[in-house]
Amino acid sequence: MSYYVHPTAIVDSPCEIGDGTKIWHFVHISANARIGQKCIFGQNVMVANDVVIGNNVKVQNNVAIYTGTIVEDDVFLGPSCVLTNVSNPRSQVVRHSLYEQTIIRRGATIGANATIVCGITLGRYCFIAAGTVVTKSVPDYALIMGNPGRQKGWMSRHGHVLKPGPDGIMLCPESGLHYREVEPGIIRCLDIEEDAPLAGELTVGKIPYRDWKAK
Repeated sequence: MSYYVHPTAIVDSPCEIGDGTKIWHFVHISANARIGQKCIFGQNVMVANDVVIGNNVKVQNNVAIYTGTIVEDDVFLGPSCVLTNVSNPRSQVVRHSLYEQTIIRRGATIGANATIVCGITLGRYCFIAAGTVVTKSVPDYALIMGNPGRQKGWMSRHGHVLKPGPDGIMLCPESGLHYREVEPGIIRCLDIEEDAPLAGELTVGKIPYRDWKAK
């Protein structure tokens, strides 16, 4: 076995778990879940049947990932964030065949205690602030805050607010990567292909976020 499972965790069979993944205290991985490489599942996480999770996904404590959820590579799910799979649940009405699909695209961040209403797509590298309630699909790189969640700006891959210069180019202060709104509501990184992972020094943070904000 090339992945780690804490003795208190439960991993049902069959399921797929990639190399280097770590499954910590009191986690439950249900049957037919598919999990990629180098993922981390914190304490009290539940992964339901048939969930699909990519590589390098970090799931913090007390998160339940329900059937119908697809989590792509490099996603961060913050502590106690809430995912759902039925929009109109009733205890007396069985809807097991009606679970709605929620897709969390590559590099997205969901902050602590945020709630994601099912049946939507969270775009690549979007940033859902702590406590936000998201009720509709979110574009790539969008910063979403509040209840209900509303877009407040754009975020870089490194988690910094992007502000356009006179030429429309947006510069990430930490990485030096450049971004542009190539069409109304569509942001793209100009230096790295959208599906390419970060590499080398770009994968290591060096200055706390509050220090960046103070500059």
